[in-house]
Amino acid sequence: MAHMLPSPCFELISEEVPKIVSDFSERQWYVIYCKPQKEAYAQFHLQSKGLEVFFPKLLLPEISKIRKRVVPLFPNYLFAHLLISSTEFLYAAWSPGVRRIVSFNGCPAPIDEQIVKFFIGQANHEGIIPARTNLRAGQEVRIAGGPLDGLVGIMQEPPDARGRVKILLTLLNRQTNVEVPIQFIRTGWVASGPSAAI
Repeated sequence: MAHMLPSPCFELISEEVPKIVSDFSERQWYVIYCKPQKEAYAQFHLQSKGLEVFFPKLLLPEISKIRKRVVPLFPNYLFAHLLISSTEFLYAAWSPGVRRIVSFNGCPAPIDEQIVKFFIGQANHEGIIPARTNLRAGQEVRIAGGPLDGLVGIMQEPPDARGRVKILLTLLNRQTNVEVPIQFIRTGWVASGPSAAI
């Protein structure tokens, strides 16, 4: 069967035959760019064709302001393990929900397998990685909501089990420690690794 690669890849293969041909003859991980909010849809269709797909998602704590607790770790992207010189490339490129395979100079670009394995190692069997706040003691934070809305202070302690943080504020020229629910603090969320509680 002839190679199913786009024409710019044929030119690249003819210029650097030994290295590129061996890369295309092995199954590798590729980044799939999906249509907006169609990652799970694309994952379903790719898996129905027998392809190995990894769609990493982030599980936000209940105390976050976001209504949706499970969100894509990389919105619009997922990973597929493909043999690019076979029909798998066409299945992936033309699958419902897929916009394109991430490429450079018109040639699909594989991603280092260790990167994908790292994310797989952090996730549970559904591809979900639990999140934790990226707040640290000593960090300057802005309160966004509640009676102290708009004030800036220094975080004294990370969030406790009740989802509250201690912040040092300057009020009326005095430093005061206050406890604030984490949902009133502007923060981001980062992956915290696998958890048996999921």
